[in-house]
Amino acid sequence: MAHTHDHGSHGHDHSHGAGPVHGSTDKKRVLIAACLTAGFMVVEALGGLFTGSLALLADAGHMLADCIALGLAWYAFHLAGRPATVRLTYGFGRVKTLVAYTNGIAIFAIALWIIYEAWERLLTPAPVLGGPMLVVAIAGLLVNIGSFFVLHGGDRDSLNMRGAILHVLGDLLGSAAAIIAALIILATGWTPIDPILSVLVSLLILSTAWSLMREAAHVLLEGVPASLDRDLIARDIEGTVKGVREVHHMHVWSLDGASNMATLHACLNDGVDAHKAVSAIKKRLAAEHGIAHATVEPEFGHCADSHDSHDGHGGEHDHAHDAAPHHGHCH
Repeated sequence: MAHTHDHGSHGHDHSHGAGPVHGSTDKKRVLIAACLTAGFMVVEALGGLFTGSLALLADAGHMLADCIALGLAWYAFHLAGRPATVRLTYGFGRVKTLVAYTNGIAIFAIALWIIYEAWERLLTPAPVLGGPMLVVAIAGLLVNIGSFFVLHGGDRDSLNMRGAILHVLGDLLGSAAAIIAALIILATGWTPIDPILSVLVSLLILSTAWSLMREAAHVLLEGVPASLDRDLIARDIEGTVKGVREVHHMHVWSLDGASNMATLHACLNDGVDAHKAVSAIKKRLAAEHGIAHATVEPEFGHCADSHDSHDGHGGEHDHAHDAAPHHGHCH
């Protein structure tokens, strides 16, 4: 993410994070959920081996991966609290997005493994002890509900928190499927329901995991957040900020799915106070569009990056990363 704007000449807000208080509570919530998940994972794995239930073993497998995922999520929140450095000028906030993407991949792998195991179980059915399976599954459901509500109170705009919630939601669905399977086995003795429900839960989780991975990838590619429209924001600034003739070279992206940022060139009318115009643009971006961190380059006359301002560079301009359409220049 190489944004080579001269920040020293354009003063702006350096608070990139979602806020230390919110981040701290999210960190505690994830740690509590990780401890609950780890504690019951052992119980469920032993229960699955004892009863012969694939549904319980599948849920225990989910919980094992979730312990690791929740641990990574906790560590991501921990890193995000560190200040920026000379080498990492945006700090460690994007680690949360990397973890969210990794969690999505992990969920995919687990779900595919469960589908494979279910197919094997359907080909070679095994006896399942419905009674003990039901007891363990109910206990697992209660633990997962507790973890889910602990996480549900966190910042759901954070991709990292949403990834953690997704893992626990997968465990919750797995426990519910195990309960249904146990009841059917106790009532009818039909054991194939155990792997069948495991596959259905895995398919539901795959769909949600894909959505999480797609959103995390969009953030990593510095795409415009879904809630924002770059061109409309540019038109809004041109129409509401006094003295601004045109906005171009505008980029809008998110650091972690929650903290939005922008860079832009603002073409000003002659005689306009550049400092006041830049301040007004920043205030408008923060108040109306939720962009708290912006770098604004004021311009008079020709744009510094217009074609005719380069010597010997032909039609190319310095913004190698600027694939956005330009809205003209300050001629």
